[in-house]
Order: sequence, then structure tokens, then C-alpha cells
Amino acid sequence: MTIADVPTIAVLDDGPSEAIVPSRIEWGPVIGGAIAAAAMATVLHGFAAAIGLSVSSTSPTWRDASFALVLLSGLYLLLAALVSYGFGAYIAGRLRTRFGVSQASDIEFNDGLHGLLVWGLATLLAAFMALAVAQLGPRLAAPSGASPSTSVAGENIIAFDLDRLFRGERRVPAAEMSMARAEAARILMTTSSHRGMLVEDRSYLVRLTSAYTGLAAADADKRVTEVAATAKDNINRARRAGAILAFMVAAAALVGAAVAWFASTAGGRHRDGLETAPDFWSWDRPYRRA
Repeated sequence: MTIADVPTIAVLDDGPSEAIVPSRIEWGPVIGGAIAAAAMATVLHGFAAAIGLSVSSTSPTWRDASFALVLLSGLYLLLAALVSYGFGAYIAGRLRTRFGVSQASDIEFNDGLHGLLVWGLATLLAAFMALAVAQLGPRLAAPSGASPSTSVAGENIIAFDLDRLFRGERRVPAAEMSMARAEAARILMTTSSHRGMLVEDRSYLVRLTSAYTGLAAADADKRVTEVAATAKDNINRARRAGAILAFMVAAAALVGAAVAWFASTAGGRHRDGLETAPDFWSWDRPYRRA
């Protein structure tokens, strides 16, 4: 077994080069950078949840947040993406090995490409974590007495409105109440549609409320009117918050791709000694003096 000498790395000008080694993808730095990016994003999102910077929640009162708080939450999401993607891509750029002699533009392109791979892999990791949270969400948001399997999405959005609709002294078995709540939720979800709640659906909902709560027809009609109005407002708030969240997630992903490219190329320049890495702390100064 022989040990080959490591070739000297040189950076050529952008002119023609006689010895250009084909570019390679090093998955070690890519995976390491993606894990670092995902870990940083998890920490930042955990910090945001701790201080209340979130545009969604399982609590029925989260829709009462001001528009400024929702916008601030979206901006924080964008900032977290910039920091996490830039952090992971910079690590990949510093760890990547440049093989042979290549043009400066090729080196920069390969570094940027590794940054994009970090961005893509970190995005997939974040999607898997978000999917896991989404699987847990219905269990947290499902009303008491209803299992997640029998609870529909509309019931989770307007769970508190359904509690008000069926509030009463009469005790109904949990399985029977779960079916009634799911049916009422589907009817109340139509309040935010273009046509609104149909007359026959509203009449049926009044009878359903009267049957499960023991209220008189007039009282049940009044309760349905009040609950339908609040449910429509809550559904519209949820839609607006969801639209803001989706827009900010897409914007953070697109801007994060650009940040990952430039952060990885910056890491490559620091790796090759073309630029001096910023010295924020003095922990490495003894090594330089040595």
C-alpha cells in the first residue's frame, strides 16, 4: 500500500487552464452542514415559541393576536432561516476539500453548489420535523372526549366555538357527542364560504343543538347565530394567519438558498486563505503567535 502525496492547491485566474480537475460533491460536509443548519433552526424556533413569536397555536385564543405580532413572527421566521442556512452552508464551505488545480470561478461555483445542497437537505430535515409536529398537533388540539381519529380539521380550528354551541347540563356519551361535534363543525365551516351557511343547514344545526343541550328552540336558534358569527371570524383569522405563514416560509426558503450559496463561497475563500476569517473571539490567538 502506498500513500499518494496531496497535490498542491493553486488558484488560477479566470483565463484558460490546462489542468482542470472535474468537480466532485463531498457529501460529508454537506450532511454535516445540513445537520448544523437544522439544529440551529430548531434552537431558534424553540426560542421563538418560548417568547410567543408564533403565527399559529393549539390555543383557541391565538387568533386574537395583533397583526403586528403576526408580522413580527413572520420576520423572525425569515431571520431564523437566514441564520441557520448561512451557518450550515458556511460550515460546509470550510470543510469541503478542493481537489487539484481549477479556475477561481469553478472553485466558487463548486462551493456555492455545496451550499445549495446543504440548503436542500436542511429543508428536507425541517419538513420531516414539521410533519412530526403536524402529526402531534391534532392530538393536542382535539377537544376533550373526542379522539383524534374522529376529530375533523374544522373541529380543531373552531373547537372553542363548538364547546359554546353544545354547552349544557345534559350529559351525552362521548362517542355520540364526537359525531355531533364533527357534523356541526362541517356545517359551521360553511359560514366562511361565498354562499355562507344554507338555511336548511342552519335549521338542522338548531335542532341538533336543541337535542344535545336541552335548550328551547328559540334559545338554540340564538346560540347558533352567535356561534356562527364567531366561528366565521375565527376561520377567517386562521386563513389570514395561514397565508402569512405560508408566504413567509416560502420567502425564507428562497432567501435562504441565496444566503447558503454566498455563505458557502465565503467559507471556501476563508478555507483557501484568500480572505481572512472574521476574528470575533481571541481564543485562537495563542495558536497564531505559536
